[in-house]
Amino acid sequence: MSTRDVTAAPPAAPGRAGAPPPPPEPDAPQAGPSRAAGRMEALTRWVVALVGALAVFTAFVAANGGDAAGVLTSVWATTLTEPGQLQQVVVRATPLVLTALAVVVPARAGLVNVGGEGQLVVGAVAAAGVALAVDQVAPGGVTVALMAAAAVLAGACWAGVAALMRVVVGVNEAVTTLLLNYVALYLMLALILGAWRDPGALGQSTSAELADVAKLPYLTGTRIHVGIVVALVAALAVWYLLARTRWGFALAVVGGNPEAARRAGLPGVRLVLVALLVGGALAGLAGFAHFAGAEYKLRPTFGATIGYVGFLASWLARHRPLRVVVAALALAVIAVSGNSLQIASGLPAASVNILMGLVLIAVLGWADTSRRRAVA
Repeated sequence: MSTRDVTAAPPAAPGRAGAPPPPPEPDAPQAGPSRAAGRMEALTRWVVALVGALAVFTAFVAANGGDAAGVLTSVWATTLTEPGQLQQVVVRATPLVLTALAVVVPARAGLVNVGGEGQLVVGAVAAAGVALAVDQVAPGGVTVALMAAAAVLAGACWAGVAALMRVVVGVNEAVTTLLLNYVALYLMLALILGAWRDPGALGQSTSAELADVAKLPYLTGTRIHVGIVVALVAALAVWYLLARTRWGFALAVVGGNPEAARRAGLPGVRLVLVALLVGGALAGLAGFAHFAGAEYKLRPTFGATIGYVGFLASWLARHRPLRVVVAALALAVIAVSGNSLQIASGLPAASVNILMGLVLIAVLGWADTSRRRAVA
């Protein structure tokens, strides 16, 4: 199966075999009662899908000797009602939004970017390198700006490797972006185990902690760093570019029907390159935000699974930029609830990954069923 078979893209020319699914577009205008009925049906399907996923997960908890009702109660009480935990959810969601957007933009061009994890890591490595070089001599604002620029450039260049392999030798970008994740991880490990290792971190392999002047500030009265503002602005910018500009329309045409795009004179190769570069830049920005706003150090587990969960968030939102924010928050709630799950039931915190997978399968199953019914 080719990449274009699994990504969102515009309708193909009539009669084209194996045409990809249509791109995420706003629902067609309907009459008042029909629109209300359609929205109610959509809401009902979402509720049924999510309740079904929770039901399967509670059965899993019960089968492993846990108190299913107690687990859900504990998750609700400790994750969704405590202000400190809610703030942690927002912090966790910040890089998820950006790595999800790194999937959304290439998806519009019919591409699958599975490399958010690696692009995030190299973005953080670039930001850390700049910080090590200038955070003791440059003003804080200048250091932060240089770190962000370096992270964006590094993420774009990392995605550019996969983009060039796609357009020059025809290697599927889903494969190259995935494999580059491991290269990025070992690049970071080589640095923090070698030249960048903090001698003061006894028993640990980390880089030196970021200077206070280079850390992202918190929003007033909270422990939420301003990276969330950057992520929300990025979501709005991506929405505008894809929905309101010729560039976004051209990406959709290239993703849906490359032959039609070629006949229309659209620069398909350049659009594919730019789409992946923009995706990599967004993931690199996520690495900067996570490093300067939450972690402050590079460590072997830095950014672990963020890129992959961001990939799930994009698919959960059907590659729609504004819905990505909601999907990222929902997945962040599940991720933060892992500690509560471990305390309440004795199950490993990583068990929440099962719930994430169930939610994704349920929602995508609903979407596919809805599309099949619409086509029929």
